[in-house]
Amino acid sequence: MKTQVGIVGAGPAGLMLALLLHREGIDCVVLEARDREYVEERVRAGLLEQNTVDLLRDLGVAERLNDEGLEHDGIYLRYHGDNHYVDMAGLTGRHITIYGQQEVVKDVTQALLDRGVPVLFEVSDVTLHDIESDHPRITYEHDGQSHELTCDAIAGCDGFHGVSRPTIAEHLTEYDYVYEFGWLGILAEAQPATDELIYAWHENGFALYTMRSQKISRLYLQVDADDDIANWPDDRIWNELGTRLGNVNEGPIFDKGITPMRSFVAEPMQHGRLFLAGDSAHIVPPTGAKGLNLAVNDARLLAPALTELSRDGNPTRADGYTAAALRRVWRAQDFSNYMTQMLHDLGDGSFQRRLQLARMEYVALSDAAARSLAENYVGLPAEPEF
Repeated sequence: MKTQVGIVGAGPAGLMLALLLHREGIDCVVLEARDREYVEERVRAGLLEQNTVDLLRDLGVAERLNDEGLEHDGIYLRYHGDNHYVDMAGLTGRHITIYGQQEVVKDVTQALLDRGVPVLFEVSDVTLHDIESDHPRITYEHDGQSHELTCDAIAGCDGFHGVSRPTIAEHLTEYDYVYEFGWLGILAEAQPATDELIYAWHENGFALYTMRSQKISRLYLQVDADDDIANWPDDRIWNELGTRLGNVNEGPIFDKGITPMRSFVAEPMQHGRLFLAGDSAHIVPPTGAKGLNLAVNDARLLAPALTELSRDGNPTRADGYTAAALRRVWRAQDFSNYMTQMLHDLGDGSFQRRLQLARMEYVALSDAAARSLAENYVGLPAEPEF
């Protein structure tokens, strides 16, 4: 079987790339190791930058987003028991929208299938071949049969643990930083007790109050990276959330888990005819809410590059993909690290805590400091493609 672009991975990067390529008339096939139910139900990020929302609307897949998404004007920074508002819409003219990543995945997957783009789930034994040639190949198993897919280019959108990055690992430089703490996250059937997200600094550690809808709350606690979720019965979680966040509406918890925190970047994001996008190329700590949005930006940049490469035989944009993508990737890494360092218990004692409080007070009192935080949080305007 032949196609113009083979896409490995049906996460946000792979699905958005497929939709953008389809709009340009480029044939593609999406291969995903998991089943569709797993992909569409796994709980992930839920904060969309203005750029991401604008692109989903432009692609015609924002009907549910427009109906169910929660648009926000700013956030609260909380310290010493008080909330300090950062008016992001007033400072930047842009918004953030709460809409779960799994909902984006559902919307885009259905749109691709409705438009006749092949999305194959439960694919196994994926192997990439001839990456340095003009016609790389993907071999895989699907429905009990072996297949070979010949392409003009391959997009590796299969995440940190996928097969794409290891295929070209010898050509990459990897930058990796692992934090000594993680996030305990819960979903609860409880009406949010806040109109905006709350990022809380507390002597016990960081906490975050966010939401998924008017009836579902999403909350997080900083915990030790090697902590066991069994150590956190529901009563203990609610007590600690109340301590760090103040007023919290309690309700039945229907999902909880501990997520490790790390920063990772692989450079370059391409070799030969294999191009990496999303978590296969970079991971950011969730404090800056950049992971999903970076994946979408990768797809926005990669789609025209692969279009010109496949349709016109012009490699100029493809050759510049890494440089274009990494500008935003490293900006997001810096901002995510800044938020993480400012808000979490870093284990460095009272001097470090006083520095953190000074940074937050500066944001609360200075329009310049607040604007810098705001424009990074809502997402810098989309740059020219190349």
